[in-house]
This record gives sequence, C-alpha cells and structure tokens, in this order.
Amino acid sequence: MGSSTVQKSALLLCGDYMEAYETMVPLYILQSFGVSVHCVSPNRTAGDRCVMSAHDFLGLELYTELVVDQLTLNANFDDVTPENYDVIIIPGGRFTEILSADEKCVDLVARFAESKKLIFTSCHSQVMLLAAGVLAGGVKCTAFESMKPLIELSGGEWWQQPGIQSMFEITDCVKDGNVVSMVGWPTLGHGIKVLLESLGAKVSSLNKDPASVLFLIGDYVEDYGVNIPFRALQALGCKVDAVTPNKKKGEVCATAVYDFEEGRQIPAEKRGHNFFVTASWDDVCVDDYDCVVVPGGRSPELLVMNEKAIALVKKFAEKNKVFAAIGQGKLLLAATGVLKGKRCASGKGMKVTVKVAGGEAVESKGCVTDGKLVTAASVSDLPAFLSGLSTALGVSVMF
Repeated sequence: MGSSTVQKSALLLCGDYMEAYETMVPLYILQSFGVSVHCVSPNRTAGDRCVMSAHDFLGLELYTELVVDQLTLNANFDDVTPENYDVIIIPGGRFTEILSADEKCVDLVARFAESKKLIFTSCHSQVMLLAAGVLAGGVKCTAFESMKPLIELSGGEWWQQPGIQSMFEITDCVKDGNVVSMVGWPTLGHGIKVLLESLGAKVSSLNKDPASVLFLIGDYVEDYGVNIPFRALQALGCKVDAVTPNKKKGEVCATAVYDFEEGRQIPAEKRGHNFFVTASWDDVCVDDYDCVVVPGGRSPELLVMNEKAIALVKKFAEKNKVFAAIGQGKLLLAATGVLKGKRCASGKGMKVTVKVAGGEAVESKGCVTDGKLVTAASVSDLPAFLSGLSTALGVSVMF
C-alpha cells in the first residue's frame, strides 16, 4: 500500500443503531491506508459496544431497518480533543436523533466546523450539522431526501444529483468548504474518494491503466466482505464489477452479516444489505480484468456447485491473474486448484478446506500474500486485506 509520511487521524462518532455500512466502510478503508481512527460515543468508554443496523429497501415504500452486529469502541468520548483529528465522520442512522440533542456532541461538531476541520456526513447524520449551525449562510448539502426541508430551514442549500430516478442511481456526493455530505451508502465509493483527497491522499499506480477487478458473488455473500473492498477499489479509481452466474446486471444478491453473540460457539447469521450485480455473466471477459475476488459468507457454496463459476476461475488461473479471497471464499479457489502449494490466511473453519486443497493454512491476524494469491481469514482482517490487495494490484496511497 505504501507508507505515509504524515500520520492522519479520524474521529468516528458512534451510537446505537448507526448504519453499519456507513460505519464500517470508512473505518476499515481508512485503517487500511494507515489512518488512525478513534471510535467514540457519548457516555460510553473504550471497550463498550454500539449496536449497528442495515438500512435497505426490501419492497416497501420506505427502507427497512435490520439489526446486524455491534462495533466495539476504541477510545473515550470525554478524552476527545478536536485539534488532534483531521476529520470527524458521522454515519447515518437513528442514533443521530439523540446525539443532536446532546450538548457535548453538538459542541464537538461545532468546534470541528470553527477550526475548518473536515466533517463527513451521510444520509441522516446531517442533522448534526443543523444542530451545530454549520449550514447557515447557504452551505451546499445533500442527504436522504426526507432531510431536505430541514436543510433548507437551517439556511443550507439543498443539492440533488440531476437526472436521478432512484437513490441507487446516485453516484456523487457534495463538498462545500470543509463539509462533505452524501445521500447514503450507495454513494460511498465516490464519498471515500472525496474523503481521501480532502485528507491529502495521493493515489499512484505502477500500471498505465487503472486496475480492473471482478468480484464473484451470490446470495448470502458476506456483506462487509463484498461491500468494503468493492467501495475501496472504486475510491482508488479501479474498474470494479460484481457478477453471479444466474443473475443479470441490475439484479440483487442478498448479503449476510455474522455477529458474535455472547455464549455462542459460532457467529449468528443476519440479513444484510442487498448488493447490486453490476455486469451480466455472459458479458464477462477474463482478459478485461486483472484480478478476481471471492468474498466469504455462504455464497461460495453456491458458486462451487456451478460449472460456469468453476470454469471462469480456471480461466483466470490460466491467464496468471491475481486471486483474492476472504473467509469461506477460499472454498471456490480450493475447488479449482488455485490453493495448491500456497500459504493461505485461514481461520479454524477453513483449515480443512485449505489442507485438502494442497495449501498451507496460516492462522494469523491480517492478510497473507503468496505470489498472486491474497487471502484473509475473516472480515475483521479487511484493513490488512485491502492493503495487501492494493499492493498486488500495483496501487499505493500516501499522505
């Protein structure tokens, strides 16, 4: 990924029922690029946990809220000094309703604004900008559309991407001065790009053309395992597609989130966000991509039973492309011979799979790279995985 000459620091303001995707994407991506991220919540201390939720449209007129998992805080709210941070990130979610009435939280946002520090908001968290008086004077801002009247009443200028029929078509975010605002998680690829640029990141590539990456997915693919690297690579300027054998471009795959609940031997599976397929299977040409990524979850079980998926992975192997897998994603690579003679990051659940495939299971936190194979044991290793994958693709980020 490349080493940074300047250490950047971010503050992630958290609370119960914050939007999981809008929390974990910036958290893991910034960490993978060497940015220090402190996760805090009022009246809680390091080691406490906040419940996270997924907001998505599931066939009803308004989005549905699904409780997914929890985030462990790593710093104390009362110890926060805005001068020690380059940006405050406020995910969307219902927690901002409570925090907008908390004088300490509102004052914190106001202090970031006064010192011209970057403020990064999404979906409904713009309510914190309203509470702190940040939008007064016509600051341009976007958000989930239900926020429009409040933004205008607070003196802000409402912005909406032209020609859009659905929020899932939105690709842009807005930066006005030190305030970055997004409609919601569908725009996180561009939002993270703007965030990195605003922090002074320089993205460089060893290759003339941007890297092209193909994700192989299916129903119940691991939510963070596909969403976080997909958005990270978009932010780095890579061409990124996601395909599945039996669905066409524009159709969705259900995702799953795995939550470790107290007293359980294995994590509970919970429904996550829908993920849109970005290309039709018959349109995929191996020569158009530098790398194939197989996220975890249960979708590898579906793919390993599909002859088209097996054949496609073998074509990537014949072309000596880069391979990457997270968690159970190694099942598909095992079935195609890609793991033979290779060292693979592996949790206990995949040790037998790696062993019978002729690979060496490495039980270590982080990422393992062996030649053109990049693997991570679980989604908790995503920061190291993103760093390793970017390096394998010849992409580096420096501040």
